[in-house]
Amino acid sequence: MPFVYVLRCRDGSLYTGAARDLARRLGQHRKGKASRYTRSRLPVALAWSRRVRTWGRALSEESRIKSLTRKEKLALVAAGRRRSSRALGNRVSSG
Repeated sequence: MPFVYVLRCRDGSLYTGAARDLARRLGQHRKGKASRYTRSRLPVALAWSRRVRTWGRALSEESRIKSLTRKEKLALVAAGRRRSSRALGNRVSSG
């Protein structure tokens, strides 16, 4: 299944992309072989990602996120972190 993702670059900027294989694409970004933008802003770190059902949906979501303001993108990343923390907390407390 495809993913939409946001990377945080060394300079603090955010890069949004879509990938069929997220782990492979992150490796390409980290090696400087994925995009000109991230190549000049290494290292990069995954800030947010979401799995989607279709490639078309991934491209639509990528476009939607790219149109957001920086403030809105940061809110998206923060909301994803909170959701992940709750999920991890739920797993730990129920085990």
